[in-house]
Amino acid sequence: MTSNNGVTINMHLSKLSILVAAMTLAGCAVHPTALSLSDRKATLVGDRQAMFANQQAVQGPITLEEVMARALKYNLDSRVKLMEEAVARRQLDLSNFDLLPKLAADAGYSRRDNVLGSSSRSVLTGQQSLEPSTSTDRNLRNADLGLSWNILDFGVSYFGAKQEADRVLGLQERRRKVVQMLMQQSREAFWQAAGAQRLQERIEPLLSQARQALDDSRKIENENLKAPLEALAYQRELLELILQFENLRDQLSQAKPKLAALMNLEPGKPFELAVPEMSADLPIKIAPEQMEEWALLNRPELIEARYNERIGVTEIHRAMAKLFPGVELSLGNHYDSNSFLVNNSWNDAGVRVSWNLLNLVNAGNIHGAAKAQFEVAREQRLAANMAVLTQVHVAWIDLNSRKQQFQLVSELSSVEQRMLEHTRNAAAANAQSKLVEIRVATSALMSELRLYQSYSAYEGAYGQMLTTLGIDPVPNTQADDSLNKLVEAIRTQSMHP
Repeated sequence: MTSNNGVTINMHLSKLSILVAAMTLAGCAVHPTALSLSDRKATLVGDRQAMFANQQAVQGPITLEEVMARALKYNLDSRVKLMEEAVARRQLDLSNFDLLPKLAADAGYSRRDNVLGSSSRSVLTGQQSLEPSTSTDRNLRNADLGLSWNILDFGVSYFGAKQEADRVLGLQERRRKVVQMLMQQSREAFWQAAGAQRLQERIEPLLSQARQALDDSRKIENENLKAPLEALAYQRELLELILQFENLRDQLSQAKPKLAALMNLEPGKPFELAVPEMSADLPIKIAPEQMEEWALLNRPELIEARYNERIGVTEIHRAMAKLFPGVELSLGNHYDSNSFLVNNSWNDAGVRVSWNLLNLVNAGNIHGAAKAQFEVAREQRLAANMAVLTQVHVAWIDLNSRKQQFQLVSELSSVEQRMLEHTRNAAAANAQSKLVEIRVATSALMSELRLYQSYSAYEGAYGQMLTTLGIDPVPNTQADDSLNKLVEAIRTQSMHP
């Protein structure tokens, strides 16, 4: 009866223990916690400071070379690519550590509440042959220091480290591509902002003149000095011009903020641009017949594709290395405080061979998968070569077409400006002449806008040509220099691509 009660008590204790454990786990369960408004506000100030920290202040009008240098040094997208490259380098360092032997240290302490004893029983008679005895202390301390090196793991890790090294180089080329595209965008955005800076100064006087002419026309209408339909038609044309001015002003006001974003300048902060003379002959120091070869040798995508192809070749070697047996060499130093031992410390050495024989059966599939990966990388590289050759010809045609368009728009703008000058000289002091003058001034303004838009497109096509050829705006060795050094390097590189 006592035994049954003991079993019942133990069962109740077990159930109680399970219940307590379940309640404890339930209390430790993780529930989603949304960010509060105060939490988001707390990070807002820090984020804004981090976005614009460690940037050289703008001093005076910004040149095209400084725009490019600021974009290269401070643009957040460029920083992200640089950090990705740094992460890949860290991963390469970790892969190199995998090549080293494993050095493991282990130490511990244990205590029993009773003696670890045992007895022996005869396998023939089933009778106890020795009285209970022990060979272990109740309190034990032990320590181990072991050095092991698996030759198979070393070979696999070696090929993995080579792949990581090629990935680092591939990320460098990817960052080159980001920088080249960023420079192209900066070049085009600079001239769009330059046009906005130039034309915004001319819109306000014309807008004021048109509004004054509209007020005069309304007075003439109210005094019945002109036929109603004639006065209304006059006012309608003036209102259409005013609406055109307003739309143009809104369009131009967006150019500088877009350029500021590329330079990572704080939004809304005013700045001036140092606008150089427009040039119809933008320098490319590479002859057209050499452009194909230059692009195939220097385009970041093609170099990255070659690294990917090399990674595929290494993957074949890595897959084949896994088919070999693993040989593990080990050395160890050990200590045990057990007083029953004859030797409490000792050294050992060993060799262990292991071989997954199933890998031999699957060797064809392993090799085939690795080879397929290499062939895909090779075909991707060949396809990229074809795409680059096409891009070279398209970019060259587009560059020449944009150049011709700019030259025609430049001549048209010159004609419009001369017409405006003659119109102002011949204008008389009457409402109808004011409308003619405003109309001609508007046409001249729109012509100048088209001039800057055309030149911006020409500069964009020029930047696209440089990107297509894989020409770097600044050597990689100088990418982390000061802003002034970057400006000078970009200016020098533009003269000698």
